[in-house]
Amino acid sequence: MKKLIKEFKEFAVKGNVIDLAVGVVIGGAFSKIVTSMVNDIIMPIVGFFTGGINFSHFAIEIVKETQNKPAITLNLGMFLQNVVDFLIIALSIFIVIKFINKFKKKYEKEELKEMKINEELEILKEIRDLLKNK
Repeated sequence: MKKLIKEFKEFAVKGNVIDLAVGVVIGGAFSKIVTSMVNDIIMPIVGFFTGGINFSHFAIEIVKETQNKPAITLNLGMFLQNVVDFLIIALSIFIVIKFINKFKKKYEKEELKEMKINEELEILKEIRDLLKNK
């Protein structure tokens, strides 16, 4: 059982596995919260300082609407909201990965200390065997 736990720790503390897992979990779990925060808190404040512009509907019309075809627009407001969403999610992932890397460094130090003790033990065993043979 101890071996299984040790193997799991080694697997779980490996760099890219944790980075990917954290990114997927945080991205999925916080996407609605982040979207709500951007749409309901940040963008209204930005709109207030820019003279009441509602950025979710902000668009530049390239081709006017005709009877047969809808207008062609650049939806810059939606793009801006998605950029803010991305930045908030990226910041969250950065903070979590920074915390995990701190834990990972601590684990590596403990492993290095254990390796050093094992090397010293081997040297002592060799000395003992040499003394026994004399």
